[in-house]
Amino acid sequence: MKRIYLIRHCKATGQEPDAQLTSEGQLQADQLAEYFIGKQIDYIISSPYERAISTIRPLAETLNLTIHKDNRLCERVLSAEEIDDWMEKLKESFEDLDMKLPGGESSREAMMRGISVIKEIIDRPEMNIAVVTHGNLLSLLLKYNDHEIGFNDWRKLSNPDVFELALNRKGERRITRIWK
Repeated sequence: MKRIYLIRHCKATGQEPDAQLTSEGQLQADQLAEYFIGKQIDYIISSPYERAISTIRPLAETLNLTIHKDNRLCERVLSAEEIDDWMEKLKESFEDLDMKLPGGESSREAMMRGISVIKEIIDRPEMNIAVVTHGNLLSLLLKYNDHEIGFNDWRKLSNPDVFELALNRKGERRITRIWK
């Protein structure tokens, strides 16, 4: 059975691409590495954002694995402009997957961008793959597999968070939240 671990990054200082992990986030990254030691991770792919790379670096160093960076795992841009009611707009974007704000990306566009990575990973020979991304994109990847996933599920995500996508040879999938 192939296992793909969808990981939301640890606590960070901000949302910018170069935002660092907080001191708590660094401790979380170490705990995440300990958690994954027994999972036989054999491939790591991550958003190139610093907070995502720093989240998985302790595990990569422990296992002596390369962190493969993929821009398709970057966080979704809701809008290129400042919006006062961004939470309301984000909520709307879970209900209308094609809603698109100026300079932004629709939920469907972001979802399909992320899913293109997952489809490539499924075809890889490795059996236990860590995928590090961001909250909104992670929730959209989950929504792709379960249309009931929505705004409130996004709000319940933690930093970090981990979901296991298990695939058998028949192509049947099971997604389980494994981080508590």
